[in-house]
Amino acid sequence: MGARRQDYAIVFAALGDETRLALVARLSDGRPASISQLTDAQTTRRSKLTRQAITKHLRVLERARIVHRARAGRESLFELDLKAIDELSEYLALVSARWDQTLGRIKAFVEE
Repeated sequence: MGARRQDYAIVFAALGDETRLALVARLSDGRPASISQLTDAQTTRRSKLTRQAITKHLRVLERARIVHRARAGRESLFELDLKAIDELSEYLALVSARWDQTLGRIKAFVEE
């Protein structure tokens, strides 16, 4: 688990931004999207982000292995890759189980 903590930290950091969370939500429908489609989706929200800004956010998500890019002609299409999120979910379940065990020991101690 220790060697993987850095990987988990990268995913947490990537997801720790409102814009990147919105991009992940947009891609969660399973359909690949181009930067222009993602930019249009963002401009319909509160903020108006440029293609360059969206590209920077997508690079962060790519480094965290949350999205991957595929070429379709001259266009790059981005897709959600759930493997990193699934691994993070497993890690959180492990941490949660440990907390439950610790809380159980504290409860048993207090009730004695």
